[in-house]
Amino acid sequence: MSINRVIISGNLTRDPELRQTSSGTNVLSFGVAVNDRRRNPQTGEWEDYPNFIDCTMFGARADALSRYLSKGTKVAIEGKLRWSQWEREGQKRSKIEVIVDELEFMTSRGNGEPRQYAPAQPASNQYGSAQNGQYATSNPAPVIDASSSVYDEDIPF
Repeated sequence: MSINRVIISGNLTRDPELRQTSSGTNVLSFGVAVNDRRRNPQTGEWEDYPNFIDCTMFGARADALSRYLSKGTKVAIEGKLRWSQWEREGQKRSKIEVIVDELEFMTSRGNGEPRQYAPAQPASNQYGSAQNGQYATSNPAPVIDASSSVYDEDIPF
């Protein structure tokens, strides 16, 4: 049995590039920098050494995420490694990249404010209906008093 799973967390090194295959599949390419902390042999100080990792995502999620990703965005990625080889100008080239299955934003965009995602299209569901891009719910979320103490025995699981 073999397992090909990788989880990385880092910052995008460039703005993502969205393109399509000849069959119409969306392909999103971007790079992630992941720091490796090592002691400098000359100074004895701990230093960060970046590793630059190429990442690729396919499908409809690639198109959707391309609108929210930009250089410097901190993300956590889960996926699998893929090795590819090609020839350019008579020289053989190869690389290892991460094929992204899951991507999670690790920081909010802008001035520390949470991201505001606009729905792709208004929809109605059991929790409420969309009207002019605003969602009205019949059952508002309960208000939790953060000053009260919560103990392990209070948690139902």
